[in-house]
Amino acid sequence: MSSSTYTVERSATIAAEPEQIYPELANFREWMKWSPWEDLDPNQQRTFSGAESGPGAKYAWSGNRKAGRGQMEITSAQQPTELRIALDFEKPFKSSNTIEFFLVPEGSDRTRVRWVMTGPKTLTTKVMGLFSSMDKMVGPDFEKGLARLKDAVEAPPTR
Repeated sequence: MSSSTYTVERSATIAAEPEQIYPELANFREWMKWSPWEDLDPNQQRTFSGAESGPGAKYAWSGNRKAGRGQMEITSAQQPTELRIALDFEKPFKSSNTIEFFLVPEGSDRTRVRWVMTGPKTLTTKVMGLFSSMDKMVGPDFEKGLARLKDAVEAPPTR
C-alpha cells in the first residue's frame, strides 16, 4: 500500500452460502436492513436509479451533517463472489473511494465476507489522520455492518 492511499478491511463469517448473501450486497435497497450508516439520519433522502441490482445499480443519499451526501454505483460483479462499488462523497467532504466485497465459501454452508474500502489520502483525510486513522474511524462501522448483515442473512424469514 502506498502512502498516498488508505485501506480499511474487515471480515466476518456468515452461516450461509454466497448465493444467499450476494443479493443483500448487490441490491442497494437491501442495504437499509444492514448498513451501519442507515441510522445516522432517519430522515435522509434516498434515490435509487440504474439497474435493480448488480453493475449499473446506483444509490444516492443526502442527509444531516452525520449522514452527509454522496452516491454509490456498482461498477463490476462476479456473481456470487465479488462486487466492486464506486463510492463518492460530496459532504461533509469530497472523496472518491472503491468498496469491494469478496464472498469466500468456507465449507458447505459458511461464507467469509470481506469488506474492503480503498481511497486516496486527500488533504482532509491527512489532516484527520493526525487524530485518527481511517481504519479506526471506518473499521467499527464495517464491523457493525457485517454483524447486521450476518443477522439479516441468518435470521429465519418472517411471513
